[in-house]
Amino acid sequence: MKKFKDLIAPLVIVVAGILYFLFGHDRTETACDTDDPGTEINTTVPAGISGLLEIPAAPSGRLVQHGAYVSSYNTETLIPNWVAYELTAAETEGDRSREGKEFRMDPQLKGVRQAMREDYAGSGWTKGHLMPAADAAFNSTAMGETFYFTNICPQDETLNAGDWQYLEKRVRQWAKRYGSVWVVTGPIVGENRYGTIGERDVVVPDAFYKALLIRKKNGSYSAIAFVMDNDDERYYLKDCYLNINDLESLTGFDFFPALDDKIEEKVESTVRLSDWGLK
Repeated sequence: MKKFKDLIAPLVIVVAGILYFLFGHDRTETACDTDDPGTEINTTVPAGISGLLEIPAAPSGRLVQHGAYVSSYNTETLIPNWVAYELTAAETEGDRSREGKEFRMDPQLKGVRQAMREDYAGSGWTKGHLMPAADAAFNSTAMGETFYFTNICPQDETLNAGDWQYLEKRVRQWAKRYGSVWVVTGPIVGENRYGTIGERDVVVPDAFYKALLIRKKNGSYSAIAFVMDNDDERYYLKDCYLNINDLESLTGFDFFPALDDKIEEKVESTVRLSDWGLK
């Protein structure tokens, strides 16, 4: 009998432990459930998007694909490394309203450390879209997804509503002119001169960039990049453009790797201003 008791006691403990794990504690993920914030995850590009022209090579971070864009989300800075998408001429004709759309955490990264609305409250920085909501106005669901924090950065209010917004409008014009434009856009943390905001220390970028690629009617490609500091200064497109190679040096990302190497080398080293209506 003693031997049986000796055997049954640990068995009861094990069973009780299993029942507790299954039913006795809350396994629901909350905003406080996080990955190790000090570990950035290198992610291979999923096969479904690996051949897309807009996807940078060997991205780091959490790769998230939505209806209108792909985001590489950085779980250390709590802002995207980049957001990439193709904008077609037809999509620029969308007329969905952003009314009722709310900024929120990305449900695809449930349990992963993300920025939240509270981090921006009273910070003096706006919630700046990387893919603008207007680029997804062709579909209400797609537009709603642009309000996920995997598409958002702290941005100066004047820049957000001014020269950066003007650049976004020009992107839609180029999409109409050429049939589509491939876009990669994101923050440049730089020296992080503005520090962080909120309880979660969301990093405020020093600047923002856009890398753009179009294919002309003759089949040739043309590319250009723009960088604007995250402040209230004026930025004219003719003063803040650069070639893709220079942007790659600034960001450390390899843009448009799906292009044939010979084409990529030529396209990324030069800027044909006439293709972009600049002088």
